[in-house]
Amino acid sequence: MPVLFRRTAGVALALALSMALGGPALAAQAPAAAAAQAASDTGDTGDILRFRIREGRNDNLFYRHGPVAAHALLTSGTQPRLLAAFPAGNSGVGLWFEAGAAPMQWQAQGELRELVRADARGRTLRGIALEASSDAATLTVREAVLGSIRVLRDFQALGERPDAVASVVPTRDGRRLRWARERLDGAAGYALELELLDGRIDARAGQPIMLHAPPGKPLRVRFSALTGEPPLTPLDAAQLFAPAAGRDPRSRQALAFLSYREKLLAGSWRFDTYFGRDTLMSLRLLLPALVPEAVEAGLGSVLARLDRDGEVAHEEDIGEFAVLRHRQRDGRDDATPIYDYGMVDDDFMLAPVAAAWLLDSADGRARAAAFLARTTPAGERYGAALARNLLWVVARSAAFAETPRWDRLIALQPGHNAGQWRDSEHGLGGGRYAYDVNAVFVPAALQAIARLQAQGLLQPYLGLAQAQRLQRAAGFAECWQRHAPALFAVERAPEQARAAVAAYARTAGVDPAPALASLPRTPLRFAALALDADGQPLPVLHSDGGFALLLLDPSAAALDALVDALLRPFPAGLMTDVGLLVANPAYAPALQPRFGADAYHGTVVWSWQQAVLAAGLERQLRREDLPAATRARLLAARQRLWTAIDAARTVRTSELWSWRYADGRYAVRAFGQDHGDADESNAAQLWSTVFLALRPPP
Repeated sequence: MPVLFRRTAGVALALALSMALGGPALAAQAPAAAAAQAASDTGDTGDILRFRIREGRNDNLFYRHGPVAAHALLTSGTQPRLLAAFPAGNSGVGLWFEAGAAPMQWQAQGELRELVRADARGRTLRGIALEASSDAATLTVREAVLGSIRVLRDFQALGERPDAVASVVPTRDGRRLRWARERLDGAAGYALELELLDGRIDARAGQPIMLHAPPGKPLRVRFSALTGEPPLTPLDAAQLFAPAAGRDPRSRQALAFLSYREKLLAGSWRFDTYFGRDTLMSLRLLLPALVPEAVEAGLGSVLARLDRDGEVAHEEDIGEFAVLRHRQRDGRDDATPIYDYGMVDDDFMLAPVAAAWLLDSADGRARAAAFLARTTPAGERYGAALARNLLWVVARSAAFAETPRWDRLIALQPGHNAGQWRDSEHGLGGGRYAYDVNAVFVPAALQAIARLQAQGLLQPYLGLAQAQRLQRAAGFAECWQRHAPALFAVERAPEQARAAVAAYARTAGVDPAPALASLPRTPLRFAALALDADGQPLPVLHSDGGFALLLLDPSAAALDALVDALLRPFPAGLMTDVGLLVANPAYAPALQPRFGADAYHGTVVWSWQQAVLAAGLERQLRREDLPAATRARLLAARQRLWTAIDAARTVRTSELWSWRYADGRYAVRAFGQDHGDADESNAAQLWSTVFLALRPPP
């Protein structure tokens, strides 16, 4: 998302030596007293959730107790920072320091402690405090940013932020620095405090603030972060995990931190709010591991955010970012959420996920009528909202079903260069018609609609004409499944394939021998990542075939080809020692610069894509109509996949990771921590917890 009102950051902070804050002051309440009173102040009797994840240069500390939920991030290296993200309002505070010539190291001292304070107007601020030490002799404050995580993300990526979110002038109180302000609309805002426990502050008007360590000793600080945004209602373990859920502590902790009655969060620190695609795919994969209340909380959050036509909301602007967007649109200070409907894949995900719960799950079937009779916050029945989406899907898919040509496929929205899960600038390599949307999600949605209609669950929410329109879904599904995949077919002669693999192995710096040995003597066939604006396939090998295994029933021949293409060793296929890559541009030389190991959707591993394939393989192995040779291929593929999954368990809850190659082996490299990396990975990602519902093969 581009910065709303661009403004170059990085100017020196002007230090106000006054005791008054440039915003609502924090009421005098000692952190120790606040921590001691935390349980009574919050009124919560539930367990405290507290855990830690170290990845590369990032040390991630998580805390949740009642209405207080926070993720603190200490980034070491040559570009240090201290950051706290809050699920409340998708808000956060961050303190960036100037780059140093030599890498420094943060060390957290103890655990996060809960803070509950009042601002100068008596409004509640909630957050955390953490003590940490640094081995740097001097740290120079570059900038403090307080507000929406969306703004902090843009500042991290671009060094810019909206003009309306001006530099906060800090105040000094002895060894303590404070940055605080109200939300732009005057609501309770945000505060950041840095207290030196060992060291000294050098703060001169008009000059950058410098923190100096004592001679021969580490610099020790207490970092406190608070938000006034309304808190969410957490789901505790009993409200979340079914008996069948896996026992992996980190995955359970990450999922718990991201799960609330109001919604499931996509990931932390960068996506601490609702994302439709993430919610739906995670629910689909996690169904066996969740209690019904958790499943229905997630589905309800999607239904409540449908637009009037039935499209699924991709993302939401809430809290101060909603205020910024309203100011941009109509000049009003309004915090009413704004929903983004710019993606095209999530619109076709709702039906398959709803059918998996309402039809295929015993718990879901028993609760289906009562669930559909519930109402959204706007007063609409869930059944009516779901029916609206199903009608939209049938209408949107009709053109191709009537005349199956490439130009009648589902394209990205005009003006958008992304529309499915590969939503970075070059994630589809410039494609306009995505494979997963057209070859998998549309036919899967239509099949699900036909099943839901046949069971009569939605009859109370449909008129006669609407029910008749849904009757077309089965025929549409058959047409889409027969004709759409063929439009993405790519074929390379054996000698072309070998030359491409050998060349790309040299580019990537890996041994070509295993990949070359895996290539067939017959033409190589695989599905393109997307079609370009002229309907031509973009020959990038990709992991999205896993969706077909999860949601459809391909023929035995199609299964054989799909599994072989995915699980050949990279760069012939996608398999490495540290996981399944999500893209391989070996057969598309012109696109190779867009899909490297430093690209967000390049030759990197996304945990949830491995889970999709693992769940898809299990689903196909339950079929009784497959020949023995195909079953043997699926079993071998399952074993190879799980070997790679187990090899990267240390990063299992991460959003994604990259790799290094040395001594004939691949090794995990944390993504987003090298200067060339296009973005940053979350330590806790919703759809990376889905292995709680999966079991490795015996």
